[in-house]
Amino acid sequence: MMIPERPSLERRVLAALDGSPGGGTRIPVVLGGCGSGRTSLLLRLRDLIGRSSAQYVDVERIATTPERFLKSMRDASPFPPVPYGHVDAVETGARGAFDAALAFLDTARGSADAPATFLLDEFLELRTFESFPGLRSVLRDLLSALSSSGNRFVLTTRYAARAHRLLRDAPSQFEIIPVAPLTPAEVRATLPAVRASRTPSGSIVDEDDRARDELARLVHAISDGRPSYARMLAEASTSLSSRDAVDPVSALTALLSPSGTIATACRFSYELRLHRARGYGALKAILDVLAEEEPLTLTEIALRLRRTPGSTKDYLSWLEDVDLIVAKQKRYSFADPMMRLWVRMHAHNSPPTDEDITREVHAYVLTRLPQGEPALALAGAEAGAGEREKPWGIIEID
Repeated sequence: MMIPERPSLERRVLAALDGSPGGGTRIPVVLGGCGSGRTSLLLRLRDLIGRSSAQYVDVERIATTPERFLKSMRDASPFPPVPYGHVDAVETGARGAFDAALAFLDTARGSADAPATFLLDEFLELRTFESFPGLRSVLRDLLSALSSSGNRFVLTTRYAARAHRLLRDAPSQFEIIPVAPLTPAEVRATLPAVRASRTPSGSIVDEDDRARDELARLVHAISDGRPSYARMLAEASTSLSSRDAVDPVSALTALLSPSGTIATACRFSYELRLHRARGYGALKAILDVLAEEEPLTLTEIALRLRRTPGSTKDYLSWLEDVDLIVAKQKRYSFADPMMRLWVRMHAHNSPPTDEDITREVHAYVLTRLPQGEPALALAGAEAGAGEREKPWGIIEID
């Protein structure tokens, strides 16, 4: 299922493409982690702009060789062919094929000779071409070509740190747009009715909007506002309902089992980012250390890792480069709290037991509750006077 629509984000990107009076059009660079909805955004923009005027390009899938990249992009194009389209990329080699791809992006036109719009998903994957002869500055060549083109472009990537570094000295047309976490209201908009009944006239109405609001706040807190986690939690909470109520804590427990969808998503992001970084084994060790305790200083991590501060600093910088960790006031922690929970449970010699998952999930949920919420205790604790049991397996203490 697609990530929910983000109208405010769409409007901001379209405003950048249209430009401000006297300011000219800009090139939005949308930054968001795995499951943040970057691809859904581009596909939605393609429909809003018009499929005859915009081309979606999944760079991550087709950036194999420059020649095949050019052919894939040309073959899927909705734009009329132009003279350079007949160049034999095999004969021109890697450099010639990449130059032809840049020319295609620059000179393709929509209907009535209108500017074409290209939606380049995970554009940093073009960096793989830098291993070919004559291609040592692919990404900078790309930025230069796009900034001088009369066409319109939207770029996305999951690697925020690398994008910021690349764009530090880029032309002023490029505008970084981070994908913000979902708000509780946006989470609520994705929820089905918590409890519903049929009116005398036969229509369906919510019996308890307040329960829906509370569920949205809890799903938002547990998911850290991350769209894919929120969507999976919302769907599983309703499908695993009991007593005509929903249960996001039990849903998260199921989703983080070895075959659960959140566990699968975390594994994908974990492995993908580690394989894009250097020092694979040592980086996993640091993530294990931070899963046990965070935040930690460089010295504390080095002691636990039994490595020198110098080598540990390198490892930490490589983890920051792929956005697996963040540093605040010289203390390091996971960028994604759900990823940390997954590492705590799954980075061991044996798969976690049901008891392990239940214990870790409940501990995680209690740390994610919004500030100012009433004190909460785990389900199964003996209720005392004045306690009200919530449908999602947590007891609220007055």
